[in-house]
Amino acid sequence: MWSRGEILCFFFFFIRSVYFHLISKGILYNRYVCIKSFTIFGGKMKIKEIIVVEGKDDTRAIKRALDADTIETNGSAIGESVIEQVRLAQEVRGVIIFTDPDYPGERIRHIISSQVSGCKHAFLPKAEARPKNGKGIGVEHATPEAIRMALQEAQVLKDTFQEEITPQDLMDGGLVGGAGSKARREKLGVKLRIGYTNGKQLYNRLNMFQISKEDFSKAMQEIIQEENNA
Repeated sequence: MWSRGEILCFFFFFIRSVYFHLISKGILYNRYVCIKSFTIFGGKMKIKEIIVVEGKDDTRAIKRALDADTIETNGSAIGESVIEQVRLAQEVRGVIIFTDPDYPGERIRHIISSQVSGCKHAFLPKAEARPKNGKGIGVEHATPEAIRMALQEAQVLKDTFQEEITPQDLMDGGLVGGAGSKARREKLGVKLRIGYTNGKQLYNRLNMFQISKEDFSKAMQEIIQEENNA
């Protein structure tokens, strides 16, 4: 028979092992059970997933907005060590790719998502990624509110999809091959929170995020109405 002290000792180490297991899986944070990706702890929003950003300035901007862990790519030349970090993070806690809304940022997003499946994607509109002086563009310049909004609306890019939006829909919406199509694509990316893409990429982006015909039509109506009122 075990003594009372031995039973209490066993119980303590059992609870301790479960506690650290939950932390390693990203389920438990400082005695707070995380039900969704975002929780409030100590008056500050905390996010379960690990966020992939481009550099230290982006990490600082994110930590001003919420309590989060990041992986920094340190440029667009993504090495195997970064990919391995992202793979492990995806297995343990999940990943949100949150790169700058420019060509290098999209390149980083594509490289990582093509090698690590199941990542979520967060997009920051260009207007919210510019500094007050207008020079440069990046997550580092965004306000805490803009960062929180982008991360809360992060979505998983589907590897396979059922077509919702057709190439003809894009033509009818003036989103490809015409004057003003680039501006409309930028506005559409902001409204649907899918980021900016060129004409060739837009079809895949809309369907991989499973944007419904209804949401697409509503966004296009708002864009056209805004243009008419301008």
